[in-house]
Amino acid sequence: MSPAGMGPGSLRPTLTFGLARWPGDAMIRFMIHPTAIISPKAQLGDDIQIGPYSVVGDDVVLGDGCVLHSHVVIEGPSRIGKRNEFFPFAAIGGKTQDLKYESEPTYLEIGDHNVFRENVTIHRGTRADTNTRIGHHNLFLCYSHVAHECQLGDHIIMSNNATLAGHVTVHDHAIISGLSAVHQFSRIGCHSMVGGMTRVNQDVAPFTIIEGSPSSTRGLNQIGLQRRGFSKDDLSALKVAYKKLFLKKDANLSNAVAELKELDAAANPHVQHLIEFIETTERGITR
Repeated sequence: MSPAGMGPGSLRPTLTFGLARWPGDAMIRFMIHPTAIISPKAQLGDDIQIGPYSVVGDDVVLGDGCVLHSHVVIEGPSRIGKRNEFFPFAAIGGKTQDLKYESEPTYLEIGDHNVFRENVTIHRGTRADTNTRIGHHNLFLCYSHVAHECQLGDHIIMSNNATLAGHVTVHDHAIISGLSAVHQFSRIGCHSMVGGMTRVNQDVAPFTIIEGSPSSTRGLNQIGLQRRGFSKDDLSALKVAYKKLFLKKDANLSNAVAELKELDAAANPHVQHLIEFIETTERGITR
């Protein structure tokens, strides 16, 4: 089925489902509501679903199986992978809020199998050479925000109203709880958890839980690590590292790292990652 209005000069299809020839002669299966607006400069994968009053702008690439519920806005240039789901009023790929932006083309890259709930906002980069990037299998709950140049890994959860300022890096399996705010250029380590209403102004060490305003490290994320299959040996080694690095509040962190390297626990690959993360911090570590 080739619906009328699908030619290069068209803004949207006139039928809700079928098989269409998109600009460039690519054949796609689709289910697009007649009130949706699709730019002729957008590229759609197969099995796309686009709901009422949604807008897909210029230079947006949507991978196979993406679902846009009603009133979703996706701006480009943005490249979005397969089977991502966008709920009502999500605003994806908007222009950076950074005042240094000089109107050059900037980019957003999103991987596969992500879920963006209601009113989520994700912004493109400020410069063409520093994209905003989001990996795979992430969950963004209502009103969460990812600013320009943020770099997110996989299996991350951002709860309601969690906010990332520009240039934040979030590693795999991190959880950022509701109403938390992360300062620009901070890093959130893998398998860490940021408690609700936390103000994050320094790096969050991998495998830890932080909470508060000002924030402080509350403990090892032991339950989370157990749920993700960390072995007893891994947990034991991380407990040794945590005690050495965090429980002596007045200890110099560099000295604590040097002492940790002399222990058997330092041979564990997760402890080695923790040490490397601390040694490469630029903003300091939340303790």
